[in-house]
Amino acid sequence: MYKKQKLKGKVIAITGAARGIGLATAEALIQQGAQVSIGDIDLELAQREAQRIGAQAFYVDVRDRNSFSQFIHNTIQYYGSLYSLINNAGIMPMGAFLDEEPALADAQIDINFRGVIYGMQLALPELLKNGVGHIVNIASLAGRFALPGSAVYSGTKFAVVGLTEAVAGEYRNSKIQFTAIMPSKVLTELTTGTDQASKTIPSVTPQQVAHAVVSALLKPQLFIAVPDYLQSVHRAYGLLPQWAQRGARRMLGDDGILTKLDHQAHSGYANRINELAK
Repeated sequence: MYKKQKLKGKVIAITGAARGIGLATAEALIQQGAQVSIGDIDLELAQREAQRIGAQAFYVDVRDRNSFSQFIHNTIQYYGSLYSLINNAGIMPMGAFLDEEPALADAQIDINFRGVIYGMQLALPELLKNGVGHIVNIASLAGRFALPGSAVYSGTKFAVVGLTEAVAGEYRNSKIQFTAIMPSKVLTELTTGTDQASKTIPSVTPQQVAHAVVSALLKPQLFIAVPDYLQSVHRAYGLLPQWAQRGARRMLGDDGILTKLDHQAHSGYANRINELAK
């Protein structure tokens, strides 16, 4: 009961929340008594889901600083304050580095990384004014274990992890908390067609990631891996010499995206993000 009371009435804004991890997180936070603003580029879907779960939906294109600013403004205007921003919006194209269209690489940088910068810069002044708050960035274990076949995506997630740590260091004397959530393979539309390509990578549900977000808000940590045991695996992996790391990854088949991706099964998601990148 005490934990639930901690988030009761807190205003939390989530980007990319019309589906997947963002939507699961919105539902989990509402169960904790939070007041949730879900932002998405697909406003129609966001509005339907918001009505279903008891949230409020607003349009946001995280690539556009003015759009992101309006999302934050709309959230504060509607609810009266802002306690937390969850930077969740992201895309993950898959394929060979040299085959990736420049526009798709740009879209990843703009959505996965630049959007997080915008969100933090726009939300932080409000949290500092209130004297309390928490920014949660949804990164990925690809931001610790770079994946062949998703090079630019991995680069953006490395950047989010580093950004989170650096900004947390700048504000360590404040009461603002920062967390980077690092899931493994999440069972959403984004990972369709990867059943054979990533057999050795643990799979988690959007609800498990949402649980990690709630846990971070209740008991702040800078980094949270999902599943949590991979935090220890990462630390141990970092102690290995590079030749051992390469051998282990080769043995585990970390190039599965390049060699075993089911392109037909993945085509629906690939087409959607290709349209977004145009």
